Amino acid sequence: MYSLNRITTVADCDVLLTWATKEKANLTYKRIGEERFSTNYSETSIEIDAVLQGVLTEIAAEESIITILPEGKTKEEHEKKKYRLEYKKFMLENRRESYGVVALLENELDLERLNKEIAEVDVFIAAITAHRNTL
Repeated sequence: MYSLNRITTVADCDVLLTWATKEKANLTYKRIGEERFSTNYSETSIEIDAVLQGVLTEIAAEESIITILPEGKTKEEHEKKKYRLEYKKFMLENRRESYGVVALLENELDLERLNKEIAEVDVFIAAITAHRNTL
C-alpha cells in the first residue's frame, strides 16, 4: 500500500513517524471539536423545536382570541402580540435551519471522515514502525 521499500534508513522512518504522530494529534484535536459541535447541534435543535412548538400554540391561541374580539384597543393589542409571535416563529425557523437535522448530518459526516483519517494514520504509523524494525 505504501512505498516502504523506498525508505532505507531508520532516520527517515523516525521523521515519518514524528510527522504522522503530529498529524494524528491534530486530527484527534479536530475530532474533539467536531464531537462537541455535534452534541451542541443536537441539543440546540431540540431546544429550538420545543420553543417553536410553544410559539405555534401561542399563535393559535391569539388567532382564536382575535376572531371573537370586537374592533378596538384590546383586539389591536392581541393582533400586535400575534405579529410579534409570528416574527419569533420566523426567527426560530431560521435558527432551526442552521441547527437542524441537515446541519447535524453534515457535522456527523465531518466527524466520520476524521475518524477514517485517524484510522488511516494509525495504519501508516504501524507500517512505518514495522518497516523501521526491519532496518
